Amino acid sequence: MSYPLLHTLFCFLLLLPFSTVAQTNGTVDVGASITAGDNSTTPWLSASQNFAFGFKQVQDNNLFLLSIWYYKIRDQTIVWYANKGVPVSAGSKVGITASKGLVLSDPQGRELWSSTPIRNQVIANGFMRDTGSFVLVGGGSVNIWESFKYPTDTLLPTQIMESGELLFSRQSEKNFSGGRFQLRLLEDGNLVLNTRDLGTNFAYDAYYKSNTVDDVNVTNRGYRVIFNETGYIYVLKRSNQSVVLGPTTVLPSGDYYYRATLDFDGVFTLYYHPKTENASPNTWTVLWSEPDNICVGITASEGRGACGFNSICTIDDNKRPNCSCPEGFSLLDPTDKYGDCKPNFTLSCEEDDHKSSNRDLYDLSVLIDTDWPLSDYEQLKPFSEEMCRNSCLQDCFCAVAILRQDSCWKKKLPLSNGRKDSIVNGKAFMKFRKGDLPPSTTDPPFPLRDIKKNDRTLIVVGSVLLGSSLFVNVALLGAFCLGFSLIYQKKILNSRHGFGAVETNLRCFTYEELAEATDGFKEELGRGAFGIVYGGAVQIGNSRTSVAVKKLDRVVQEKEREKEFRTEVHVIGQTHHKNLVRLVGFCDQGEHRMLVYEFMSNGTLASFLFGETKPSWNQRSEIAFGIARGLLYLHEECSTQIIHCDIKPQNILLDDYYTARIADFGLAKLLMINQSQTNTGIRGTRGYVAPEWFRNKPVTAKVDVYSFGVLLLEIITCRKNVEGSEMGGDERAILTDWVFDCFLKDGLHALVEGDSEALNDWRKVQRFLMVGIWCIQEDPSERPTMRKVTQMLEGVVEVPVPPSPSQFSFVSHGVGEE
Repeated sequence: MSYPLLHTLFCFLLLLPFSTVAQTNGTVDVGASITAGDNSTTPWLSASQNFAFGFKQVQDNNLFLLSIWYYKIRDQTIVWYANKGVPVSAGSKVGITASKGLVLSDPQGRELWSSTPIRNQVIANGFMRDTGSFVLVGGGSVNIWESFKYPTDTLLPTQIMESGELLFSRQSEKNFSGGRFQLRLLEDGNLVLNTRDLGTNFAYDAYYKSNTVDDVNVTNRGYRVIFNETGYIYVLKRSNQSVVLGPTTVLPSGDYYYRATLDFDGVFTLYYHPKTENASPNTWTVLWSEPDNICVGITASEGRGACGFNSICTIDDNKRPNCSCPEGFSLLDPTDKYGDCKPNFTLSCEEDDHKSSNRDLYDLSVLIDTDWPLSDYEQLKPFSEEMCRNSCLQDCFCAVAILRQDSCWKKKLPLSNGRKDSIVNGKAFMKFRKGDLPPSTTDPPFPLRDIKKNDRTLIVVGSVLLGSSLFVNVALLGAFCLGFSLIYQKKILNSRHGFGAVETNLRCFTYEELAEATDGFKEELGRGAFGIVYGGAVQIGNSRTSVAVKKLDRVVQEKEREKEFRTEVHVIGQTHHKNLVRLVGFCDQGEHRMLVYEFMSNGTLASFLFGETKPSWNQRSEIAFGIARGLLYLHEECSTQIIHCDIKPQNILLDDYYTARIADFGLAKLLMINQSQTNTGIRGTRGYVAPEWFRNKPVTAKVDVYSFGVLLLEIITCRKNVEGSEMGGDERAILTDWVFDCFLKDGLHALVEGDSEALNDWRKVQRFLMVGIWCIQEDPSERPTMRKVTQMLEGVVEVPVPPSPSQFSFVSHGVGEE
């Protein structure tokens, strides 16, 4: 055989492995694998080679992302990724096994991620489809797992998004970990965009809705989002009606690639790209996006908004948000321009107290059409520009003041949801420490007058009055009297309501307003130790908002208690946590004392926990985490420590997303001791009361820890702490006793018998049970703090073996029960 022929045959043998994928038409056999950074292996390609599955190099030469991407176009855009977007090092491997499907392991062979095929199904092969979905196929060509069912930040043509599914944005353009924005198809049929808290996954209010919800007609609700092969995106209703989301006309799908991506900046965008291989790498063109202006579109009362805290969002010509720090502020993370901004100085009331005037320390810069609409703590009206400036300058809490027409809103750090837009139609006076502001301010600072200049101003005004005509003098005096009268009336109105503008930003309702809002207190939602709760709706801004109005019974009316009542309401109103029910407003009129809360659509934890159907273990554990975090905030993180004194399932409410919200916190302070429906000084409910209540010992935050421990055991077992003999035996009549008895006998499995989901997560269940036993210790000093409880629940710290909680039960004492 001649040398050229041998050379040709050798080259053919070398190229044979690389041609296998194309020859198998996208099929990948069990046992096949790819190694990150190994140039001798190629990705698994679809039959048309439009898409590839494998390791894509990101960030630097040593990090790779297991992903699916467009193979033919030059920028090779990633459309799906595994391992929650966390890249791996060179030498990591992905392979297909018959039992687990796709398995990603690090260079040492430790498993990092795997697909989740159905149990007892054997994988026959993998298949990279031309649609961009990687599929694991079982016997009989049944699809066991596919990437389309686990979307990340992108939808592709032919992909369907079912009710309850979601997309997450990336954290940044090059960081593929889950970001702050998500697209969800809710159970009620609405497709929504919202921001979320990265630590807890708590979803804030939606900033886009498809309006495909129908509370009356179930068949008119949306239940699928379909991205069809021709490039149209629509919500399909159960009546088979289609609501198109994107443009009504698109380009021919044969000539263009399409993708719909929730970008890292929170904009959901439909892109197209020509299929020609020599196209420019930056030729992804926007066909449609939502929302039009995310800077002003986000109106959630919590969270950062489109940009980080203290940042300013502006929209560009392509409807993309740009984030920047105001003068005197800088990025907390210099690599993340969409992140939080920190002040380059400290607003300190203590330091200012030693100064003759705040003007010695601070000055103001002017920002046009800029606002942080959700950070108000005081509104002053009527106020002039100079009054607004001076008020902020002389207030050590004020970081910025917004002047719009004759209203001045004062705001303190951190500032959220900042935006610069013509619809703001106002001025922002931003405070900075003298000497810290860079020379390029947006507008020249306002020339604040010192005392001598004010004296000269008075002289000039006096000269005008003395030297002008009688008509001018009368007009000026009339204007002065009118302004003085308005301010005086404002002060009288505030004093009647019991709150000055400086004290709180809660809305003060009249009795008549709440009577109308509740239709004469017609719909009773529940009764409790503190009063009756009624359902209603109030006007907030341009919309009607559902609320729960609590009428407090027999609140003390003596004058010496009036100030205490207002102070405590102020404390409750200043709390701000995702696991607390938010106080919207109050009524402090005559003999009427009412509190107005946001309405929680999914009712109480008691109804959820002790209903006919047992909730999932995952839901229950998340609820336990939420309650613990809320109590930690009340005990240690809010400005004034609040001891709840009545933690129980009836006082835990669930919002639209079944997030736990603690209700009635701080109400014990508003009422006399003998107003908790009991003849003793004990506050609380039978079965949840800590032993120290019965012994005249000082009551501390540890009483809440005890109640939480009982509640935690109820969440684990889905049964009430005190149920009498209906459980079939006295040994189970008191849950806390039964739990510890099972613990001593090494029989904790009996507590979740029949709960397969909990049994499959046994280590967490066991950890939760031990934490619960620690919380119900008889001696308060042996109970952990809520901070320690939270750490133990999350597995941050080890849970030691708990001692016996007590030698007898305290539930037999005569404590009132709602």
